[in-house]
Amino acid sequence: MPLSHAYGTPPEKSAATRLLNEALDLGYDFFDTAALYGFGANEELIGEAIGHRRHDYILASKCGMTGVDGQRVIDGRPETLRRTLDDSLRRLKTDVIDLYYLHRWDKTVPIEDSVGELGRFVAEGKVRAIGLSEVSAATLRRAHPVHPIAALQNEYSPWSRNPELGVLAATREIGAALVSFSPVARGFLAGSVTNPDGLPDKDIRRAMPRFQADNLSTNLSILERFQRLADNSGCRPAQLSLAWVLSRGDHVIAIPGTTSLQHLRENFQARLLEIDAGVLKQIDGLFAQGSIAGARYAPATLAEIDSEEY
Repeated sequence: MPLSHAYGTPPEKSAATRLLNEALDLGYDFFDTAALYGFGANEELIGEAIGHRRHDYILASKCGMTGVDGQRVIDGRPETLRRTLDDSLRRLKTDVIDLYYLHRWDKTVPIEDSVGELGRFVAEGKVRAIGLSEVSAATLRRAHPVHPIAALQNEYSPWSRNPELGVLAATREIGAALVSFSPVARGFLAGSVTNPDGLPDKDIRRAMPRFQADNLSTNLSILERFQRLADNSGCRPAQLSLAWVLSRGDHVIAIPGTTSLQHLRENFQARLLEIDAGVLKQIDGLFAQGSIAGARYAPATLAEIDSEEY
């Protein structure tokens, strides 16, 4: 997402192309995009930059939340999902998407209707497996009998523990992956956000309560202690956050985003870290319920999602 959307000015296409190919060269093999990101620009980037290496990676994209006339729109009607898929296949320069998510559940459309259409995409050979994003365990269990759900993507990191309220267990029970987006807390646990005024004008974090001045000052005191744990473990804070996420279960996958080649390489090494169980337990305590100041999203956005919230 940050290569095209939401975190200020995206990098030049040449730099983004280099980063995507470097990721493949390192051994990354799971790439996650969406019709929403850059209102199609991110899918076009992937198609142009690494479409010729299509057999080297698992490709995931999303529908149900797109850009319409410059505005983000949630629309889960089957006809809209089908139109979005056809546009995505064209932009991605492929005839099949390995994992296709419903990016957001449109609460005006029964989840069974949206998932039923995604299942038809599988039957038609345009999609290999389907997933959901930002939904609760209850909604996952409603959807799964309609068509098997291969993956559920929710925000999960030491400072966003909401999946532990239901979906961490539910995904394990049905045999689905839990794909953790923002596993480094939107850069916060990498130490990249220390001043809200330093965020770019169009950065989505400016509207997120956790990054606003009063809350951020509280959260930075927790970050200092987290950074000490990383130093004592001989790794970078972002790597420690990723290692913590990966420790949550064999079915848990982390998808860190970055525009930095250095961070790309550091993130990839996190999977090899052997973090002491005592350190992981300290992280659990450091980020216990109520320790982080501010909600994940502003109230209007929280109303759009279905995932469990503390």
